[in-house]
Amino acid sequence: MAGKLYLIPSTIGDAPPKEVIPSYITTIINSINQYIVENERTGRRMLISLGLKTPIENLSFFILNKHTDRSELPGFLESASGADIGLLSEAGVPAIADPGSDVVLMAHQRNMEVIPLVGPSSILLAMMASGLNGQNFAFIGYLPVKSNERIQKIRQLEKQSLSENQSQIFIETPYRNNKLITDILKTCSGNTLLCIATDITSEKAIIKTLTIAQWRKINRDINKHPSIFILHKKQ
Repeated sequence: MAGKLYLIPSTIGDAPPKEVIPSYITTIINSINQYIVENERTGRRMLISLGLKTPIENLSFFILNKHTDRSELPGFLESASGADIGLLSEAGVPAIADPGSDVVLMAHQRNMEVIPLVGPSSILLAMMASGLNGQNFAFIGYLPVKSNERIQKIRQLEKQSLSENQSQIFIETPYRNNKLITDILKTCSGNTLLCIATDITSEKAIIKTLTIAQWRKINRDINKHPSIFILHKKQ
């Protein structure tokens, strides 16, 4: 019988695990000896913080990140030989803005039971707290790095938001946050709504939704702070 693939959440920000991760996950991780992680060192550290009691030397780790050759992925599940295996994200939940989705699809193709475990998702938490349209939203991921291409994409998202009454969610590498904000503020209409959710679940968390006109009056510095951006232009 095929084993189970557990999708194991990690903390985001500096929130203690007991505040954002259900306690039953401790039992689950102590029943698994094989893990797929983005980084073995941080993966071990996260498992220990979640209550791992199994000796680290008894565990096997497979590395899945942007450098992993996709031809290696089937071997991760085959190596489990029918045993349960855990997929652990660096932050938040696996397979959402995360490279784990390819492994999840392969698990379905191999008739493995896929079990998502409850944990924090900065994308969903930001959407919940934004006050914007949670009935119709799209996660875009990263916008283009080049300013002219990014501005063109922002215009497209604002237009799509208006025509479809759809909240547009996107992210940026934290050290480019301020450049992104600058381009948003000089590109969008004054009445377009923008939510900026920074350091979600930490004591420093700030989640604020204002119009572009209102944001233009605020000196917002979120350089190097993990953030979610949600844009919505209403009729």
